[in-house]
Amino acid sequence: MRTISADREAIAAARAAAVAIADKKGLDISLLDVSELLVVTDLFLIATGTSNRHVRTLTETVEDELRVSQDRKPLRREGEDRARWVLLDYGDLVVHLFDADTRGYYELERLWADAPRLEVEQAVVEHVAVDQAAADA
Repeated sequence: MRTISADREAIAAARAAAVAIADKKGLDISLLDVSELLVVTDLFLIATGTSNRHVRTLTETVEDELRVSQDRKPLRREGEDRARWVLLDYGDLVVHLFDADTRGYYELERLWADAPRLEVEQAVVEHVAVDQAAADA
């Protein structure tokens, strides 16, 4: 069993971003702990959008969520012009937002297969349940 060594604040930010991505119908959300494999970051959050416009929306959503809930701004952004692969670098967290073809081509999860996976589904499920309960009230 691989242990998770990523910083707790980075994990909290990644999970908040994952929930925001799920809220906007982002697909195939993965969270990789690369802290033992890289010195430059702790986590990769990877998700897919259905179109370039959707990737842009996911990018804006992640930036807004992390600015409001975590008081974080990306140190740098890459790929926004074409929106096939947008990278948001928060230092300890790097968010990769892809269109389906580009994600399939680069296969980051395969490239970083030695990295432990963190569960993001539970945070997303809990968030959706809270939203549903609020809507039903």
